[in-house]
Amino acid sequence: MIKTKAIQIESTGGPDVLKLVDLGLPAPTQDQIVVKNSFVGVNYIDTYFRRGMYPANLPHILGREAAGEIIETGSNIIEFKKGDRIAYLFGDAYSEYVLLQKIIPKDEVLPPDISDKVGAAALLQGLTALTLIREAYQAKKGDYILVHAAAGGMGLQLCQLLSSLGAHVIGTTSTSEKAALAQSNGAEFIINYTTEDVVEKVKEITNGVGVDAVLDGVGKDTFETSLECVKRKGTLISFGSASGVVPPISISRLSPKNVKLLRPSLFGYITTKAEWDRHSTDLIQLLQNGSLKIRIHEIYPLGEASRAHIDLESRGTTGKLLLQPYISQKYIA
Repeated sequence: MIKTKAIQIESTGGPDVLKLVDLGLPAPTQDQIVVKNSFVGVNYIDTYFRRGMYPANLPHILGREAAGEIIETGSNIIEFKKGDRIAYLFGDAYSEYVLLQKIIPKDEVLPPDISDKVGAAALLQGLTALTLIREAYQAKKGDYILVHAAAGGMGLQLCQLLSSLGAHVIGTTSTSEKAALAQSNGAEFIINYTTEDVVEKVKEITNGVGVDAVLDGVGKDTFETSLECVKRKGTLISFGSASGVVPPISISRLSPKNVKLLRPSLFGYITTKAEWDRHSTDLIQLLQNGSLKIRIHEIYPLGEASRAHIDLESRGTTGKLLLQPYISQKYIA
């Protein structure tokens, strides 16, 4: 059994509950692979588990996304081989080494022109962005779509993808620097929510009609604004809770404008192999042809995961946050 360093929580709470620990990694079963992580993605969903918003058996290793090299494969594994570079979802990713169960595919071999860094940064948010604008709402040319936190890692990807479809992207940001970044990634209109009334600006931009869809990953602080901004027969997609959970609402509040309200989960859109293959293959192609560019805000040593969480929750970051494991012990099969 090899020792591996990992970030683990024994109780829920603030960033201080993130602890760097030494754990034993058992040998893989016939249906498992061992991956040496190169980079690990930091996502808001990690903070939900850390805070106890999402249940988890404790102690729990955080992390839903990473990229690295396959070090060993079980005897039943035929689609991967030792030395393959992959990006994956699930799997206790805040760790130097990880065991992945190969029953339901949630990983993708990285082609030579996509680095481990980009693979780790793009998979979860890229697939989320694709499924939001394909399945939660089928975005099309000419749509007016409001994207909250447009300069964040998720927001930047949404702006790029929506702009490529010919949609009119309205992005909210908090600073002029973030506004410029969002615009350079496809946002046609920018609203600074610290100095401007978002609802009034949306009305001005859309001639009083409102937007076809709102993509809201912020949650509690923006939900009421989002509901006011969406047009009659429009769609409000609340996909994140960066500012906290949206309080319960009466379903009758949707009636005045016949609004469609969704709270989708990425994993509900990539449940089958066919769904995974379609979206993950398209994501790889978008990265390869330059249609989707990934901005990385900062790379933190694994042991500084708490600082990464503090920075992420401050909502002062632009782009993706990554952790970089430091391999403390050579893996010996």
